Amino acid sequence: MEMNGTASVSFVAFTVLMLTGASSFSQTGRDLGKIEYERSCASCHGISGTGDGAMRAHLVRPPANLTMLSRWNGGVFPSQGVWETIEGSASVGMGPHGSREMPVWGQIYGRHLTQPAADWYAAQQIGTLIYYLARIQQ
Repeated sequence: MEMNGTASVSFVAFTVLMLTGASSFSQTGRDLGKIEYERSCASCHGISGTGDGAMRAHLVRPPANLTMLSRWNGGVFPSQGVWETIEGSASVGMGPHGSREMPVWGQIYGRHLTQPAADWYAAQQIGTLIYYLARIQQ
């Protein structure tokens, strides 16, 4: 899969975040990825990540079981695909009319900031989510 410029920069930022995230987690004692997941994702995907959130009944398509991403990808966590889905550059989950139920978090995370701070903040939030999701795989 070929990445465009924005996706390449985002993926590099994610990789850097992944390398530094573990040390940040151990220094603060707080699991920032889990906190962000519970704040932004659990209402649809459920606290456990299995797709059983409170909003499930109100959605056209059931939310994905996020604990199975590695299993569905041959045992490898699909970091880039998850990044693109959360960030909004992937067409995954697009409905027949070009809409998707999952919010484009890349835009939501940075909307209150100016560039380039918005891009950095969005990348940081997405990175912490991906780091958490990679750890809850079955």
